[in-house]
Amino acid sequence: MDSNLNIEELAINTVRTLSIDAVQKANSGHPGMPMGAAPMGHVLYAHYMKYNPKNPDWANRDRFILSAGHGCMLQYSLLHLTGFNVTIDDLKNFRQLNSKTAGHPEYGLIDGVDVTTGPLGQGFANGVGFAIAQKHLAARFNKPGFDLFDYKIYAICSDGDMMEGVTSEAASLAGHLELGNLIYLYDDNHISIEGDTDIAFTEDVTKRFEAYNWHVQEVSDGNDITAIINAVRNAKAEIHRPSLIKVRTQIAYGSPNKANTAGSHGSPLGADEIKLVKEFFGFDPAQSFFVPAEVDAYYQAAGKKGTEANEKWDGLFAAYKVKFPELAAAYEEAHSGELPKDWKKSLPVFAPAKDKMATRQASGKVLNAIAAGLPGLIGGAADLAPSTDTNLKEYTSFTPEDRTGRNFHFGIREHAMGSALVGMALTKGVIPFGATFLMFSEYMRPPIRLAAIMKIRPIFVYTHDSIGLGEDGTTHQPVEQLISLRSIPNITLIRPADANETAQAWRVALEHKDGPVVLVFTRQGLPILDQDKYGKAENLEKGAYILSDAEGKADLILIATGSEVALVLDAQAKLKESGIQARVVSMPSWELFEKQDAAYKEKVFPKAIRKRLAVETGSPLGWHKYVTDEGDIIAMHTFGESAPAEELYKVFGFTTDNVVAKAKALLGK
Repeated sequence: MDSNLNIEELAINTVRTLSIDAVQKANSGHPGMPMGAAPMGHVLYAHYMKYNPKNPDWANRDRFILSAGHGCMLQYSLLHLTGFNVTIDDLKNFRQLNSKTAGHPEYGLIDGVDVTTGPLGQGFANGVGFAIAQKHLAARFNKPGFDLFDYKIYAICSDGDMMEGVTSEAASLAGHLELGNLIYLYDDNHISIEGDTDIAFTEDVTKRFEAYNWHVQEVSDGNDITAIINAVRNAKAEIHRPSLIKVRTQIAYGSPNKANTAGSHGSPLGADEIKLVKEFFGFDPAQSFFVPAEVDAYYQAAGKKGTEANEKWDGLFAAYKVKFPELAAAYEEAHSGELPKDWKKSLPVFAPAKDKMATRQASGKVLNAIAAGLPGLIGGAADLAPSTDTNLKEYTSFTPEDRTGRNFHFGIREHAMGSALVGMALTKGVIPFGATFLMFSEYMRPPIRLAAIMKIRPIFVYTHDSIGLGEDGTTHQPVEQLISLRSIPNITLIRPADANETAQAWRVALEHKDGPVVLVFTRQGLPILDQDKYGKAENLEKGAYILSDAEGKADLILIATGSEVALVLDAQAKLKESGIQARVVSMPSWELFEKQDAAYKEKVFPKAIRKRLAVETGSPLGWHKYVTDEGDIIAMHTFGESAPAEELYKVFGFTTDNVVAKAKALLGK
């Protein structure tokens, strides 16, 4: 064993002991995975990955994803050792209130974490989005001699990741797209919470991934540093296929009594066992959170290599700006997150017309009108672009042969699409959207929720938003989805009433920061409201606005979203014939409305007017806040039926006559 290998072993064992000390101090966590996977993490941080601890957001850094997020002390220890802003005190504060070192890695909470992982499989699928974005940025901005974006996406995954369904979806997509910039190491330790994975997981993972068109290698000994180094080298050389390196490890390696047991997966080792572990590795059991001076110097030197690489890249970009000033300016603008100047001038304005227009159709027209002015806007659908109207007609598709393409074909993989959008949204320079039917948002809940936690802005486009889609029936007709999505903190859901509100919904979505936006569109045609007669659609940005006011004092307020707004406008006119004055409020977004000040809220919903009727083809849950205890709600209380939309609206009470009758009942007339 040469001296270099000795320092490497000492470095790896330091990572192990830091990890078990932090878990023990917290009396909570997962010590076994960091102990077994430490050599893999070491090889990536010490030998291969480009990163700059002093500039964690460097654009051309390699991305690292700990998809097995429960093993986060592995990552935290390496971040500390390589010079990121992660102190020993941060390690000692693992899993405590207000700590940067949370129980799973969290983006934005700590330097060096590129994505929040928690639910298994998510990090694996997020990486596919990172890889897509890298390929697209490279195709758009790289020039001969100027490889601005040539970074890789590395991940460490677990047996649990391999079992999750989203991994299969994402792996299939990555293999099809030939994302050779993905290098994943699979921590094959054969242990999950219930015991040996053989009780539930006996497939041949290598053959499975070979079938997905991945480049697959196996390392039989997780402590063989040279074998891991060689495998990663081979993976970097493979540019056409994503790479999976299956590394056979021992969970809790070094623990005499808990290695290869489920007991080391999710519980501290205990003081007595930690003493034995430290003796096994040649560390002083009396010392905690100890870093040998030579290990500190070794890892600090590894971190400084990235600082030098970053400085070299800065010089490359400076030369690029001289040779390609327009492209450089476009990248700097895209990277800043600011939208191009005057892009809003291309937003269409729709004139009232005899023919109705579905808001999904209006959305398609808006997308194609603004696409040229927003070159970073990219996206697609889960095999539903014709139905969701999300194809950018003047642009090509993203394929292995054409990385400049702006249309993405995610296939019937809603879950992977959502997770890929998260990775894309975490890449500065692109604005991603993904579309499917509202009902299938159910397949995408984990990435939607994680995007909300991370305060990032993928745009989720959902069409076929109600019983109005008709004959496809109960399985495809959303009922509870609107309130279910609204219940997620830090999400903004917008359900526009017509084509002009749809254009404004896209404006708000693109200008929004700090959280995902959900756009909800109809399949069925809706009238285009006359903006000279009614409130301006640009008021959508306030979440709710007076669309049509009463003549004089209002007797009641009619509130609706989406397709039901036209319905309550008709009811307003009919009520007027009976001498009843109603105010109509279009309320496309609860979340945007709640951000308004008290004066504006009082203007729209005066406390003195407590007779209110809300109309929405979804669950009534949540509407009680806006209708008061003197109001009522016309909503869905059951699932739908299979029939033409017009018949369903009659059956479930979404008619002018029923709105009028409910309104009169509220007024005792």
